[in-house]
Amino acid sequence: MTTRCPFSDPQDPRSQVSKIRGEAPPRDVLRRLNRIMRGWSNYFRYAVAKSTMQTLAIFVWRRVARWWMRLHRWSWTDLRRHLTDHTGRWRMPSSDGVELFNLGRVPTERYRYRGNKIPNPWPLANHA
Repeated sequence: MTTRCPFSDPQDPRSQVSKIRGEAPPRDVLRRLNRIMRGWSNYFRYAVAKSTMQTLAIFVWRRVARWWMRLHRWSWTDLRRHLTDHTGRWRMPSSDGVELFNLGRVPTERYRYRGNKIPNPWPLANHA
């Protein structure tokens, strides 16, 4: 039995970011990406996927930044000027009040509804 890789899904943020071309309005692109990434983060929040989500967030940020550089004909210096704050820290890209969702900030949890219901396979030994 073969298992499908979850990243082969057509709703995968990586495949959606790779499809960004042309003169699409940045606000619409960010909305679509945010919708997909929020769905992925809600689904995989209960798995141990924190580093994977951070890697995916970096990938999406870089692709959006490259798209903006191509769209606006910016150099790296122009991009840095637009996406850093007054302290020099990088910000998430935003357009018309829509900010790119940061997958790296999603807290991961473990099966909150199961808790202590999972039986312990090791019996407690009486240490007298």
